[in-house]
Amino acid sequence: MLHVELTIQGLINGSMYALMAVGLTLVYGLLRILHVAHAGLYTLGAYIAVLIANATGSLALGAAVAIPVVGLAGMIVYRLLYEPILHRPPYVALIASIGLFIVMEESYRLIFGPYGETFNAPYLAERVSVGPIGAKAAEVAMVAGAIVLLGVLAFLSKRTRFGIAWRATVTDPAMARAFGVDTIAVRYANFFIASALAASAAVLVAVLNNLVEPTMGSVPSYKTLAIIVLGGLGNVAGTLVAALALGVIEAFGTIYIGHLLDRDAIAFLFLVLVLMIRPQGLFAAR
Repeated sequence: MLHVELTIQGLINGSMYALMAVGLTLVYGLLRILHVAHAGLYTLGAYIAVLIANATGSLALGAAVAIPVVGLAGMIVYRLLYEPILHRPPYVALIASIGLFIVMEESYRLIFGPYGETFNAPYLAERVSVGPIGAKAAEVAMVAGAIVLLGVLAFLSKRTRFGIAWRATVTDPAMARAFGVDTIAVRYANFFIASALAASAAVLVAVLNNLVEPTMGSVPSYKTLAIIVLGGLGNVAGTLVAALALGVIEAFGTIYIGHLLDRDAIAFLFLVLVLMIRPQGLFAAR
């Protein structure tokens, strides 16, 4: 029974990682940019949700506003930060992204204070039980939300004209333009979707922990970078599997080697071990 509970907890954590990491993979797959500022947008989504929920008494309204607003913020980040430097070496965009993330974190600290915000009402705090196995409603919402959102993303990618345009732009941008694909519009849509996924994860994590703080994006940002490396840079399916695997490994590691390493250290130990054996990641494309 303990192993079942640990697996479930790992899948819950992995679902949150997946929502963030898949968005990061979408950006890397299209532009070959390590979008560290993605974590700053994640935190922005949580702040918007908690402020609106506390002002109106409606978590649904907070989430409904936070997700598209952060999506638009992602498009603005692309336009103002990345588009002018796409012709530069990749490390230039990485440095710019790290700088923006630091600015965003410090801005949240100055505006909202260092101690964070909490929800006035404990949303989704009740427990849901199936036989002897139980979980918080917020944890169930985390998994359900990840399944729905990633399912919608898979549908868009495989069954729509946008998905065809996106995959063509990733594979060969010049050829895609030659066949009439608006690659600029694809890039904006890509940033909107990636940022909206991050905001969705942030809202669910904020509800689960009942806390939104300026640095809440720091550790997830490092882990999601590790996850996209494990999944094979730019590989969406590999990123999803790596995120869930990392969540499960953390859950088991906390029990069995938690007296030696904390949860975050376990994740990075797993990354180091994998990269020693397979430097290109677990699911890198040929």
